[in-house]
Amino acid sequence: MALISLKSLGVTMSAPLFSNLDLTIAAGDRLGIVAANGRGKSTLLKCLTGEMEPTSGDITRSRGLRIGHVEQSIPDALLDYSFHQAVADALPAVQAESELWRVDVVLDSLDVPEPMRQRPMRALSGGWQRLALIARVWVADPDVLLLDEPTNHLDLAKISQLETWLNALPREVPVVIASHDRAFLDAITNRTLFLRPEQSPVFSLPYSRARDALDDVDASTERKFQRDIKVAQQLRRQAAKLNNIGINSGSDLLTVKTKQLNQRAERLEEAAAPAHREKSAGVIRLANRGTHAKVLITLEDAAIETPDGTLLFRTGKRHICQGDRIVLLGRNGVGKSRFVTLIRNAIAEPETVQSVKVTPSTVLGYSDQALSGMSANDTPLAMVSRKYDVGEQRARSLLAGAGVAVDMQERRIGMLSGGQKARLMMLALRLANPNFYLLDEPTNHLDIDGQEALEAELLAHQASCVLASHDRSFIRAIGNRFWQIEKRRLTEVDSPEDFFRSVAETVS
Repeated sequence: MALISLKSLGVTMSAPLFSNLDLTIAAGDRLGIVAANGRGKSTLLKCLTGEMEPTSGDITRSRGLRIGHVEQSIPDALLDYSFHQAVADALPAVQAESELWRVDVVLDSLDVPEPMRQRPMRALSGGWQRLALIARVWVADPDVLLLDEPTNHLDLAKISQLETWLNALPREVPVVIASHDRAFLDAITNRTLFLRPEQSPVFSLPYSRARDALDDVDASTERKFQRDIKVAQQLRRQAAKLNNIGINSGSDLLTVKTKQLNQRAERLEEAAAPAHREKSAGVIRLANRGTHAKVLITLEDAAIETPDGTLLFRTGKRHICQGDRIVLLGRNGVGKSRFVTLIRNAIAEPETVQSVKVTPSTVLGYSDQALSGMSANDTPLAMVSRKYDVGEQRARSLLAGAGVAVDMQERRIGMLSGGQKARLMMLALRLANPNFYLLDEPTNHLDIDGQEALEAELLAHQASCVLASHDRSFIRAIGNRFWQIEKRRLTEVDSPEDFFRSVAETVS
């Protein structure tokens, strides 16, 4: 039995986000919603809750249905609450005193440590804040659970923890997930909705298999479109020949036949539907200026330490060579970010880091997860035209191509969406024209199209890079060497899969 039914649902802002959407959500559903940044995923979730009215169509919900909606950002009003208080605050008033035990049951199910429960929300990492939002919704015992980008800010251990928790939920509670995390969608979902402006296909498959099925449907649609257009063109050529003969011979029969052929061609052309073409959220292109050096960086058993001098690990003697795409593997706190910082400092000021030798021809392209290379108070136009000396008109063209529209180019960078900031950072990397990339969580804020474009660019340019990421799909696609940090040692492993399994087993 359907708990929520959508009939011909549509939402139009400046343009249609989606339309003619027919969908049912029932017990046992684990539905993934996939679309590019800004293409309606969060809007659809708000329509499901009733927070937002659709432009067209109808939504039917079961009587008394309780919908739990986990949004992307934490309300300011909760920042001064403790973790425990923030969750308890979501209990209905009649339950707040007599059923406070429910809070601890939920926090236990999410493996929230006791000391963490008393910390103020504003002091928590983005990952713990995200789990607090999930706990707030679940403690109210919803009949349907909606999750908007639930893996944002989560490290791999917490993603695995969330997967385990979601897979253990009662099957009668449907879960709807809007996400760009391909591996997460594959681990959780059994249905996939590809949200599109005109027709939004739904497949009873997890993401990767659904994506293959969608590609087959799109390819078939495109082949039929090309065939129909070709037949229509042939009909019009035949009609033109008959028309000429009819004019010369004065035959009324040929005139009628000409009209019939043109009408058939017109019907074919009107009915012909090209395959869906996703409107780009901004092009991602990288560069590689190249170098004759085989070895770019040599690590002479470098010591990676905390700011107060505590040893995290030693690297041993290692080389980073041209063409290496090295992925750092390790749990939070082992020193991945400190290692990235050490390499960055060694490239920027070689004389200050004695244990890291950098080939002089190495040119760095750097991006961290906070996108700290960009000032929130700067404007995209000023940043690009000033820093890369490309001139205003060229800067405007580059920004538009990267997904920063003309009306946003002179606004503060802080006003851009996460996806726009990420694409602006990718443009900055391209303009730096490096031959070595140092990337810390580069897929944060990128939609699936953006992630795949970044993967394709790194591979196409045979870019040398060291990267830290919690995105398993990205790691699998890009890495050709894997350095694992564990027990204060850095070791090279053949594959990331054992590490992924060990993280999942720890939280299961």
